[in-house]
Amino acid sequence: MLIIEGMFPFVFPTAWRDTFRKIAERPPHQIRVGGLIVMLLGLVLLFIAT
Repeated sequence: MLIIEGMFPFVFPTAWRDTFRKIAERPPHQIRVGGLIVMLLGLVLLFIAT
């Protein structure tokens, strides 16, 4: 997992930084909803993989 997460800032540092700036400008509730969606997607993928 960390290999995949580290790959994006290594390969696309400018795009990665711009994306995180845009995310940081969003209201907190939108960030929470996005985090919830990512967590649920991760759980679904974990259940599929096992």
